[in-house]
Amino acid sequence: MAPGGVEPASSLCVSSAMQQIVNDMTQQTELAFEVIAARLLGAIMLGAMIGFEREYRNRPAGLRTHILVSLAAAVFAIISVEIVHMHHFGDAQVRIDPLRVVEAVTSGVAFLAAGMIIFSKGRVRNLTTGAGMWLAGGVGLSVGLGYWRIAMLAAFACLIVLNLLGRLETAGAGNSRSRSEPNRDQPPADTDSAAPDVRDRV
Repeated sequence: MAPGGVEPASSLCVSSAMQQIVNDMTQQTELAFEVIAARLLGAIMLGAMIGFEREYRNRPAGLRTHILVSLAAAVFAIISVEIVHMHHFGDAQVRIDPLRVVEAVTSGVAFLAAGMIIFSKGRVRNLTTGAGMWLAGGVGLSVGLGYWRIAMLAAFACLIVLNLLGRLETAGAGNSRSRSEPNRDQPPADTDSAAPDVRDRV
């Protein structure tokens, strides 16, 4: 303390900053802490369900990528809910549009998903993985906003599409490939039988 019982300005600034940090760490949120934790955990689990299938098939974006995409989307969704209910945004002149956050998240995830898609030698690769990443972002948004039923239904529908329809697509591709290939059991064109005719004519 400075002479005369007056604290220096630097000490006051540090004390005020520390108090602000403590207030930020202990401030109440619109959603209960348990609800926030449950939503983040749900986003992790549902993202892992989608990512595990991609990891099992050795795709470029696997378990961790889908978990992080879903978790990040849930975090942004929860933040958008909290921003809407912040007291210093209660002014009528300040307009909060949570849909902007949703649009930003979907655009960011779509950018990541597009980066996974590769076009090489006339073939498109990782298109399904990119779509799965985009869906994982949508699942995370749904959980973060509290729409558990939509998120779980979308995740299970994704698993059905990736597994059941993937097998049907593979089987159909195998059948079409076998039809397009020539039948190797049949003998080649009857060139030997045509040779005697040529000799007779000569």
